[in-house]
Amino acid sequence: MARQTRQQRRARRAQQEPALAGGPPPSGPRAPRQTASGEAEPRRPRADERHIPGSGPIRFVQESIAELKKVEWPNQKAVVSGTAVVLIACVIVGTYLWLNDQLWQYLVKHVVLR
Repeated sequence: MARQTRQQRRARRAQQEPALAGGPPPSGPRAPRQTASGEAEPRRPRADERHIPGSGPIRFVQESIAELKKVEWPNQKAVVSGTAVVLIACVIVGTYLWLNDQLWQYLVKHVVLR
């Protein structure tokens, strides 16, 4: 287990001292409880987070639709220009690979196999 940084120790002390002095508990996010072995205790699901059998696929579709509504879809001009860039890049890379293949084919036939 990694050692705590100075900042983490100070934050922990700041959370513990008001409670020891009888003051109000800190209002920040609470640190997860630790078990006896020092590991963080697993988080228990809240009542509204519990899994309802059969709701998995339905909830997935609902959340997918909600996320798709947030997407900024490209217009036709952006799609055409993006497609053109991809096609031109494919032609350039394909030509490079073909020329490289022809060069190595010539070298193997006329230099290595002689």
